[in-house]
Amino acid sequence: MEKIKLLKNEPLSKYTFTETGGPADLVAFPKNTEEVRELLSMAKRDDLPITVLGNASNLIIKDGGIRGLVIILTEMNEITSHDDLVIAQAGARYIDTTIVAQQHGLTGMEFAAGIPGSIGGAVFMNAGAYGGETAEVIESVTVLTPENEIKTLSNSELDFGYRHSAVQDQDDIVLKATFKLSAGDKDEIQAEMDRLNELRESKQPLDLPSCGSVFKRPEGYFAGKLIHDAGLQGYQSGGAQVSKKHAGFIVNIDNATATDYLNVIKHVQETVYAKNKVHLETEVRIIGQDK
Repeated sequence: MEKIKLLKNEPLSKYTFTETGGPADLVAFPKNTEEVRELLSMAKRDDLPITVLGNASNLIIKDGGIRGLVIILTEMNEITSHDDLVIAQAGARYIDTTIVAQQHGLTGMEFAAGIPGSIGGAVFMNAGAYGGETAEVIESVTVLTPENEIKTLSNSELDFGYRHSAVQDQDDIVLKATFKLSAGDKDEIQAEMDRLNELRESKQPLDLPSCGSVFKRPEGYFAGKLIHDAGLQGYQSGGAQVSKKHAGFIVNIDNATATDYLNVIKHVQETVYAKNKVHLETEVRIIGQDK
């Protein structure tokens, strides 16, 4: 195991977009599928629970951290393209994958031009933005099963739904995804990516650490509007604050802890429910142990 980078008692706040999160017992950064399989075997042998992370952009890790082995896939970030396909490893950034698609004159992925997560995370939660979602462009996904077997799942086998995929239910580790796109005009694709990124920059608090969109869209409503109408913009607990720029975001304005984030989330949920009888369900994934 010498060749795989392993860190002990590593603060996960170094890797999350919120800049919060307690320590992991062990953190590993595999560079390829074989190393992931090796880590899986090691974890099984030593009876360690496994947590897999990508870019940790739509994630809150609690202040008590994570027991066992955390596998961070960001060093598995190769992106290739041939014909109308783009193939990206799980740790590649979605943003970079859209750039490769544009460079090859492939359209269909423009909606994801500003999604900061990794490909593995995007598949895991069927990430989407601006009317598009990952499910619409995935042809297949290669995963590693808990039994350490490599499997390729077709789009239909992935059981995509709103912020959901079968990967969430099966404990599979995403290794890579194949996107099927269409031929398009490079300049037009770039123009659409630029348009969506300008829209994102004008509306979202991209200058501050955040976990992205915190809540799922409730049936018949918009989470951000409900939070705004409840007068919660600027509400703060510790260093975490409901963004004054976009009510659907919680930003780290002053050395926030994960607990600060969770307190803000709870207060927002309770206030919106009291006012509208709408339960805001979190889109952000919350994992780890309390301190």
